[in-house]
This record gives sequence, C-alpha cells and structure tokens, in this order.
Amino acid sequence: MNWITVVWSMNAGACLTLAAFYVAVWCKQREQWMYLLFSSSALAAAAISAFELEMMNARAVDEYQLLVRWVHVPVYVLIVAFVAFVRRYVHAGRAWLAWSIYGLRTLVLILNFIFPVSINFREITSVQPFPLLGQLVSVPVGVPNSWGFLSHVSLLLLLIFSVDATITLLRRGDRRRAWVVGSSMIFAVIFAVHVPLVIWGVLEIPFFLAFAYTAIVAAMGYELSTDMARAARLARELEISENRLLLAADSANLGLWEWDLNAGEIWVTPNRRVQFGLPATGKIRFEDLMSRWHPDDRDGVRQALKEAIEHGKEYRREFRTLLADGSVRWTVARGRAHFDERGRPQRLLGVSLDITARKEAEAIAQQQRDELEQLRQQRTALLEQEVVGRARLEREVIDICAREQRRIAYDLHDGVGQQLVGIALSAKLLEEQLRADRPAEADKASAIVQLANQAARQARLTARTLEGADGVGDLKAALESLAASVNRDCSIKATVEADGSSLPISPPVAAQLYRIAQEAVHNAVEHGAAHEVQINLAFNHEVMLLRIQDDGTGFEANPNSDGMGLRIMRYRAQCIGGSCEVQSSRAKGTIVSCRVPLQAQLPVSALP
Repeated sequence: MNWITVVWSMNAGACLTLAAFYVAVWCKQREQWMYLLFSSSALAAAAISAFELEMMNARAVDEYQLLVRWVHVPVYVLIVAFVAFVRRYVHAGRAWLAWSIYGLRTLVLILNFIFPVSINFREITSVQPFPLLGQLVSVPVGVPNSWGFLSHVSLLLLLIFSVDATITLLRRGDRRRAWVVGSSMIFAVIFAVHVPLVIWGVLEIPFFLAFAYTAIVAAMGYELSTDMARAARLARELEISENRLLLAADSANLGLWEWDLNAGEIWVTPNRRVQFGLPATGKIRFEDLMSRWHPDDRDGVRQALKEAIEHGKEYRREFRTLLADGSVRWTVARGRAHFDERGRPQRLLGVSLDITARKEAEAIAQQQRDELEQLRQQRTALLEQEVVGRARLEREVIDICAREQRRIAYDLHDGVGQQLVGIALSAKLLEEQLRADRPAEADKASAIVQLANQAARQARLTARTLEGADGVGDLKAALESLAASVNRDCSIKATVEADGSSLPISPPVAAQLYRIAQEAVHNAVEHGAAHEVQINLAFNHEVMLLRIQDDGTGFEANPNSDGMGLRIMRYRAQCIGGSCEVQSSRAKGTIVSCRVPLQAQLPVSALP
C-alpha cells in the first residue's frame, strides 16, 4: 500500500466519520436541517476522495471514463448541500445566486449522463502514468467536450456566491465565520480551477479536488462543533438557572408547569409533585393532574384551558386542589399557549400559586363586612327614626309658625290696619278744618294722611303675606294674584310666566311652593328695595322649577346663612323632596331657584 492510498483513504475515513456523527445528531434533532446538510457534504467529500483515488490507480481507459462520469454525482451533492448549508446556517449569500447554482449543476449532471463519456471529455484516448512524489498515478489524455464550459460557469457562480457570503458576514461583524467558512469556500473554488486546465491539456496532473472540498467540510464541521460546544455550555448554564428558578419558586411557594400538547405530557416542579402525591419521576398525564382538582372546579378549569389553547387567550383560573394528605387548598394558575409558525398550539406554560391564606383572609374580611353591614343597617334604622321624629317636630314648628303668622295677619288687618285707616280719616278731617285759616298746619295734616295710608297699605300687604297659602288651589293663579297685589299695594312691577294651564303637582306641593314664592317676594320688597320681580314656573318630565328673580340691592349669599327666611325656604323645599338655591350679589339682585322632582312622566318643556 503506497502513501497516496493511505492519505486519500484517511481523508475519506475522516469525512465518513464526521458524516456518521452528524447523521446521528440529526436523528435526535430532526428540526436541525443543517446537520443533515453537513452530513451530506461530508459523505460527498468522502466519495470524491474515493473516486480520485480510483482514478489515480486506474490503468484502463474504460475504467477511467466510468469514474469520470460518476464522480459528478458526489460533486453535485457536495455543491448543492454546501450552498444550502450557507443559506440556512449562516444566512448569507444571495438567493438568486444559490438557485442559479442549483439549476446549473442539475443541468450539468443531466448532460453528464447524456453524453457518451461525460460532460468533461468527448473521448479519453489514453491514460498516462505521472510520477507523484515517488508514486505513479494516472493522468487522462483526451478530447475535451465543449459543453464542459457549463461546469466551469457553475464554478464561477460558486466563487461569486462565496465572495458575496463572505462580504455579508464581514458587514454583520461576524469576522470569525467570514474567515473560517468564507475563506475555505473561496480557497476550494480557486483550487478547483486546475480541473478545466487538466481537461484542456494545459496541465498534466491528476485531479486534486478531494482535499479542497475536505477543507470546506472541515470549516463547516468546526462551526457546527463550536455551536455544539456553545449549546452544551448553555445547557449547563440553563441547568444552573433552572435550579435557581426552582429554589426561588419553592421559596415563594410557586409551582411551575409545562404541558406538551403534542406528547400529552405535563412537567411539574418537584414540590408540586410531592404536594399532589404524584411520583417523583416519570410522565404525568392530564388525567393524573385533573384528578387532584376539586370535582366542583374541574369543568371550569377544563373550559379555561380549552379557550387558552384554541383561541390563544391568557389562562387564569382559581380553583381548589386536593393534596395527598386529604387537605383542600386554593390555587391560582396563570399561563399562555405557545404556537408554531403554522399557528398550531405546541405547549402551554404557566405558574401556580397557593392562595389559601388569601382566601381565608377574604372569608374573614367578608364576615367582618357582613357584621359591619348589619351594624350599619341597625344604625341607619335608628337614624331614620330620628330623622322621622325631627321631621315631625319641624313640621309641627312650621304649622305653629303658620298659625302664628295667620293670627298676626288677622291682628294687622283687623286691628292695626283699621286703626291706621282711622288715623288717616281723622287726619283728613283735621286737614279740611285747617285748610282755610291755617294752611301750614293743613299741609302737615295732609302729610300725616299720606303716611297713614302708606302704613295701612303696608300692613294689608304684610297681613296677606303672613296669612299663608293653605288651600291656594291653582298655583299659577295664586302666583298671579300675589303679583297683582304687589303691583297694586307696593307700586312694584311683578310678572308671572308659567308653562301650561294645569300643573302636575299635588295641593301640599303647591302650598309649599307658594309659601317659598311669598317669602322671596317679601324679601325683595322689604329688604331688597326691588323695582321689578319676575316669577317663572316651568317643568319637564323630571323636575319642576320655580324661579323668583328681582333687581334689588341683594346681599352676600351664603349656603350656610343663618337667616330665618332662607332656612324656612330650604326646609319647605326639602319637605316636598326638592332643593332651594339662592344666588345674590350687590349689583345684580337676588335669584331664588327651587327644584322639585316629578313622579309622573310629563311632556318635555324647556326650563329657563
């Protein structure tokens, strides 16, 4: 056995070893196609080395022609697998260049088996011996095939693809892969230039493609081994991180779980296995875990899991679990489904937390809230009774005030009013007696007559105001009568605007509203020195609004005013379920607004 046989055999054996190793890796990780591509490249490189060894030892023309024809098969596999590896693994090289290489090499392979000899030679005339480092090897002599330029063009495209991929890696900053993978590709393609030179008879040397292609395989294997070493390191780091995570989860009383939907297996942290009475090792099925849930909660948990898997919703559920010791614990679980690139659910990841303490605290808090609610209801009942009693007393006070006002009104009308009228008549008689002889004293008597008449009119107005509004009948008519009396007795312009001919209110409500209007008008005349008073009455389907506005001097309005009149108006409004607001200023006069809610559904009428 000569040294050429030993070297080429060792090269083929090394490539076969790499191919076998990465085929085994690919069988365990079927989704990693780069391992299969590398194995194909290494197997093809081993085949090329074997073919070259046979060609160098061939002595007959027919034998050499057969080897030259079939060597294109591993060359085709190696180039196609190598380009696909670069595209898939390092994500470099232009796609159109890759597809051009695929197509051209396929055409070369087809034409190679169509021609009588091969695509490289139209005819091999002889095989000549060539001395190589003390050994004789065979060199072909023949007529080149003109269609062989397609094979040479494919080598040129492969060179362009290699340079483009190398430039792409350098631009990304991945210099290591650029020099290891890129330089090996460029070197192999440049080294393969000797093939057309041998075919055309420029060089009389044997083919040496095996070691060039082995360099590419070595570079690819180096990158894959680097990634495998990195994966092993990451696996160790992941194991350390997982141990830390499990320690943190145990400290926080958290349980981690993962449901592999394809395999139908569930992984649960060891602490949850112990709590649920599950075996420390081995597979856990969904049915095993479901048996640990409380029977009343199983349907709800199953439905939440189904929605999370089918619709991609977040899984969150509180449920009870039955532990190995027979105790019942509350658990909250949260998770989310993960899908593949086709949108199919692959696994469900989540965490679970024991919330029994929180549930017990919530139960105690709910019991306390129920007790507080019971105390509140009792206290509210007492307050309501107190409010009812105070309201009764206030109504009695109001009734007493009303009766007292009527008594005072009758006294003013029948007593003081009549006496003032008598004083006015007496002063008038005195004026007539003094007019002829003593005119100066007659003028004074006339002044007394005027003052007495004014006092009498004021007494009658006050008497009517104090008389009250019991039995006012139609509120609109009562307000118009009030405005007429103010116009007549006080020389003040008073107007009334009211919506509709009949108002949807009961007599007690009408009486209280009339009293409020009386008080407001009285305040405008007595204290505001007003020249004009406007009374507006409007309603819609919800409320009735009574609005009294004057142009008097006004006062500084205060919601908490201690004025007796203001307090009485507010109280009267409250008695009929309404509210009373007073707006006043020194420059704009006073506005009294009383709103009363209506129970009946009435036609809508705009409020002023």
